[in-house]
Amino acid sequence: MQQEITRVALDAMGGDNAPGELVKGAVDAVNGRSDIKVLLVGQQDVVEKELKQYSYPKEQIEVVHAEEVIETAEPPVNAIRKKKQSSIVVGMNMVKQKEADAFVSAGSSGAILVGGQVIVGRIRGIERPPLAPLIPTEKGVSLLIDCGANVDARASHLVQFAKMGSIYMENVLGIKNPRVAIVNIGAEEEKGNALVKETFPLLKECTDINFVGSIEAREIPHGEADVIVCEAFVGNVILKLYEGLAGTLVGAIKKGMMSTLRSKIGAALALPALKSTLKTFDASQYGGAPLLGLNGLVVKTHGSAKAKEVTNSIYQCVTFKEQDINGKIKKNILGSAEQEGM
Repeated sequence: MQQEITRVALDAMGGDNAPGELVKGAVDAVNGRSDIKVLLVGQQDVVEKELKQYSYPKEQIEVVHAEEVIETAEPPVNAIRKKKQSSIVVGMNMVKQKEADAFVSAGSSGAILVGGQVIVGRIRGIERPPLAPLIPTEKGVSLLIDCGANVDARASHLVQFAKMGSIYMENVLGIKNPRVAIVNIGAEEEKGNALVKETFPLLKECTDINFVGSIEAREIPHGEADVIVCEAFVGNVILKLYEGLAGTLVGAIKKGMMSTLRSKIGAALALPALKSTLKTFDASQYGGAPLLGLNGLVVKTHGSAKAKEVTNSIYQCVTFKEQDINGKIKKNILGSAEQEGM
């Protein structure tokens, strides 16, 4: 039986560490799995120069030339419209034209969000596509949806986020009947701002999700919900605080362990267990944040992504395709729309 190949277009020019870490991530991905083909999109001479450092199955990596680069500070709409030969636009067009199954980029968040909607396009019935990263918790991981795409969301958007997030967690991570919660400032149903108060009863009425009510920010790291629903302003604050606090704690622990001779001896004994624990809070091992609800898969990785995160983002695309996440989202959303229209 012939092996099915997942074709991933990778923006080789996006992010703080391009093209080096992006190319390395692609090489590590194809050296680790034979069911992937990476289409490295970027300035051909620059990308090929990086590739020469490595050995890899040549049939699994192809360089697709894209002359232009969209910089982080550029206005997203203008950049997408004017830079037709940029790595982001070329890569997204490959997804639109079915030349690639997915597009991964560490580049401009704004350009990726605009390009995803304008070029790849939304699934019919999807009002707003959300960015949905996995965040580490005491019990494993949770999906934070939305973390950056829709800062002025409506209640109907949040309901769709909950449904798409539930489908993703059940099929990509294998969590049966995932617990869905909405971010709030208290557990009581009457608490919250206008958006939360409007959304809460709508989520309670959804029969196709396991809605468990409100979740306060302090409960998120304990893993009290599998899908954490919020609009992008709140989600982005949660995500950035999460990342900043994790880095601060690791630094403080290291500093404390090196402060005295006794603590250094203790550190030597505790280091293996500590490394294992801290690894579970390393966001890079979970890949990037998919932009859910599009006609093809678009994944946004951190701007500072290193090779490991790039590799895991590529692997993430394989699972997404194998589990037909888009097909399941279409079936759910269109089915809900038909029922409402009855």
